[in-house]
Amino acid sequence: MKSKIQSILRNILSDIRVELSDEFDRNFQREAFFSEAWQRRKSPVRAAGHLLVDTGRLRQSIQSRSDDHSITFFSSAPHAAIHNEGGEIKVTTKMKRYFWARFYEASGGFGRKKSGELRQDKRTRRLTTEAGFWKLMALMRVGSTIRIPRRRFLGASPEVEKAVRTIIEENLTDYFKNEFNIIKQ
Repeated sequence: MKSKIQSILRNILSDIRVELSDEFDRNFQREAFFSEAWQRRKSPVRAAGHLLVDTGRLRQSIQSRSDDHSITFFSSAPHAAIHNEGGEIKVTTKMKRYFWARFYEASGGFGRKKSGELRQDKRTRRLTTEAGFWKLMALMRVGSTIRIPRRRFLGASPEVEKAVRTIIEENLTDYFKNEFNIIKQ
């Protein structure tokens, strides 16, 4: 009997692991933590792009490990915690150098007319906006703070609890149907 219970528990944990892995991955498609929508970007840099998906490393970093009685989901990405929980980061000298480098990168691609003035095409306007953003970031004082809004993609929620409950009920129902030949009518 003990081996049957362990088998059922292993099946339940395996099903939960698969289902929640899929749901946590879908949070990046939904741009929400189930029904809790993520706050949109305020910066003009990639304002229309997907949130939390630049290279895809954060999304791919979600992992899980389990033992005989539990499953733990986590991310190995160093920036995962600040995005999942939100918070503030202090501007450092190194960050300012990065912001200046991005400013020079963005401002170097401006289209110019033969007379030397800027073209008024779509690309140049976008680069002007992007360069302005990086310049504002670069001009921030060392020690000032940048607020990162909370954009949860991992964690407990009513939706997670409902999925776990459903999986447990389905596995137990299947076990009792197969073990005792109980047929619902």
